[in-house]
Amino acid sequence: MTTTLIENLVASNLDQYVSFWLGDQLLGVPVTQVQEVLNAQSIARTPKARSEIAGLVNLRGQIVTAVNLRKRMGLTDFENDEECMNVVFRFKGESYSLLVDEVGDVIDVPSETLEPVPQTLDDCWKKVTMGVFQLEERLLIILNVEAILDF
Repeated sequence: MTTTLIENLVASNLDQYVSFWLGDQLLGVPVTQVQEVLNAQSIARTPKARSEIAGLVNLRGQIVTAVNLRKRMGLTDFENDEECMNVVFRFKGESYSLLVDEVGDVIDVPSETLEPVPQTLDDCWKKVTMGVFQLEERLLIILNVEAILDF
């Protein structure tokens, strides 16, 4: 991002989120936390890993832990997690990839329109949700990446 674009976003009080789909739910994470987005990758399975860990991905010689976000969020598993898109983050000095169904657009939303986490959300979701934006056609649930990756 250019300095001018960042200055404009700050001045206009807009936050940017990388959006992605998990089942029929639109989710987002702050664009500043995303290292990169990748198409489907080959995943090397890791024995005796937590059920949410799909395995390891070799990203240009860098080992990335692939996290099955559907399992992490208590949803029905992917039919084939090697066909998922990857949203890559750095957390505590390591690289992680969240496996998602599909990556959407970068969405700009006014920061003051972030609504608190609904109390009706499942506890698993409440622990990892920062808030919710009401878009024109649907809700955008904003995830807390640190909480998701803090096993």
